[in-house]
Amino acid sequence: MRYISTRGASEALTFEQAMMTGLARDGGLYVPEDLPTLTHAQIADMAGKSYEEVAFEVMRPFIGDTFTDAEFKGLIAKAYAGFGHAARAPLVQLAPNHFLLELFHGPTLAFKDFAMQLIGQMFQASLTRSGDRITIVGATSGDTGSAAIEAFRGLTNVDVFILFPYGRVSEVQRRQMTTPVEANVHALAMDGDFDDCQAMLKDMFNDFAFRDEVRLAGVNSINWGRVLAQVVYYFTAAVSLGAPHREVSFTVPTGNFGDIFAGYIAKKMGLPIADLVVATNQNDILHRTLETGAYTKEGVIPSISPSMDIQVSSNFERALFDAYGRDGAAVAAQMADLKSGGFEISQGAYQMLKDTFKSGRASEEETSAAIKTYLADHGELLCPHSAVGVHVAENHLGTIPMVTLATAHPAKFPDAVKAASGISAPLPPRMADLYDRPERVTRVANDMAALQALIKERIKV
Repeated sequence: MRYISTRGASEALTFEQAMMTGLARDGGLYVPEDLPTLTHAQIADMAGKSYEEVAFEVMRPFIGDTFTDAEFKGLIAKAYAGFGHAARAPLVQLAPNHFLLELFHGPTLAFKDFAMQLIGQMFQASLTRSGDRITIVGATSGDTGSAAIEAFRGLTNVDVFILFPYGRVSEVQRRQMTTPVEANVHALAMDGDFDDCQAMLKDMFNDFAFRDEVRLAGVNSINWGRVLAQVVYYFTAAVSLGAPHREVSFTVPTGNFGDIFAGYIAKKMGLPIADLVVATNQNDILHRTLETGAYTKEGVIPSISPSMDIQVSSNFERALFDAYGRDGAAVAAQMADLKSGGFEISQGAYQMLKDTFKSGRASEEETSAAIKTYLADHGELLCPHSAVGVHVAENHLGTIPMVTLATAHPAKFPDAVKAASGISAPLPPRMADLYDRPERVTRVANDMAALQALIKERIKV
């Protein structure tokens, strides 16, 4: 299995190389050169198996000879051992043909744990084998950062720097990043919004001298390993509802397009997915793009679903790559135009995207109303992002089972949830003292030279 860049100007890499590299040197994102498929019989055989067993079957074709079967099974077992539900990603029925996939039972109460816990195990195994030391820099709109810190805290051969937009994450999200005591963890509150943090991350990767000096690695959803791990729960959910003998649809609240792109990969692998519905909040660039064929940035408006407050959806580039027939030069040209504010998708590529994805948006008022209604009518307390998902899903319900992804625990967004529902969602007992723990955070300007100097100083380069 080899991995190629979406911009077509970087050499093909192995799974391990692509995982450890993150962003390609031509600025593109790595994708498999060829996509493995699973047969009807292989998918049917997943029925009744544990989450870990399905994870091995789904991901094994992608990793080549990076790990032996026994090693990979061991890494998967360690990754999910700390989850708070035996099913790892349980399904809850909301209404006839509408189900909620609870993805918040990991250590940081968000879907990012499914990928990050596994990435942490794979990185540690690879680094132990090679004896190398790396510097991980991540950008987060809230959940990726805490999941990365939880996965890499205390490791002796990794330093972790997480950029998050100052004042634009929930208090729980912030404290999950700023309260770990391990010396290899560095929480950096950057002036600006998430797109600024993400742009800073990409600029550092494109500064090859700095990248090589600090041995930079990335664990944002630009990392293929992140997307791969998220493919698994589409299979477990669909098989629980009768796949491959029946079709299943999914609605995915998303800002950076990684989670829904994982669903796209599952469909390409042979999972019978009918609809993939993109659910956006008021920062609805993905919905607008699928409606008009024009990807045009507008300002980010802070919302009660902050993890979706994004205008540059990195993983959309992976979808464009397929939409343009895997023409890296065409994608590179579109990404160059994006720096000037946006681009028009060609008619053929746009039609492919329209045939593949549906979409919808939820306003702030609709999001709050969904939180209130689903508690009153269904007994389910939702986080704002999950509420965006169920609101959009309601417009796409039919005879085919619909699964809405619940991306975070409501306790991560206590103010928004209480304002909408009138009740507070308590943190799990293991996190009950989160508000009492001392914070350790550095506020930084949107200045790459200053940030690079800080990183080098912290890692003693």
